Amino acid sequence: MPNVDVPPQNGADPLGFVLGQYAPEIGSAAGNFVRSVYQSLRLPLRVAEAARYRTAQINGCLVCQDFRAGDHLDGYLESIGGDTASSLVARGGQKPDEAFYQAVSDWKNSSLFNTQERLAMDYSERLAENPRDLSYDADFWNEMREAFSDSEITELTLAIGCWMAMGRFTHALGLDSVCMTDMLQPAA
Repeated sequence: MPNVDVPPQNGADPLGFVLGQYAPEIGSAAGNFVRSVYQSLRLPLRVAEAARYRTAQINGCLVCQDFRAGDHLDGYLESIGGDTASSLVARGGQKPDEAFYQAVSDWKNSSLFNTQERLAMDYSERLAENPRDLSYDADFWNEMREAFSDSEITELTLAIGCWMAMGRFTHALGLDSVCMTDMLQPAA
């Protein structure tokens, strides 16, 4: 149940309604930020999904946890006027399977993830749960700089920040009670 008024006729897309109706300028900027992340992030799909999905778990956002970039991203981008030809999925990379998503909550004990994927999930946790100490952890930053370029670190930081903000916004306002992933399936 949304924590702000969403008329029944807008119940299929409560997030879109709330952003457009109650905060159109900020909502438009937020939408552009999300679109830019999914169209410009140059990391491998599995690395991005590791960070995004771990962030979704921390945020508690139900829609974000149901979302699978490999299956839903292009439909989402089409729905917001994005360019699917330049999407994270279109650039390729191995598509995560359900075992991947199931292992994310216990990523520290799973053998399914490579170094970049592990660091992306660790970074998501640190940004969400202990950002104050993060910049002072020299060992962590040495690992990050061995695994990622400065551009990749910067993009990953912006992407996680985007997912944190939008997922928390969506969950806090109760706008994640509608599963939009069925609407985002590619047309057969």
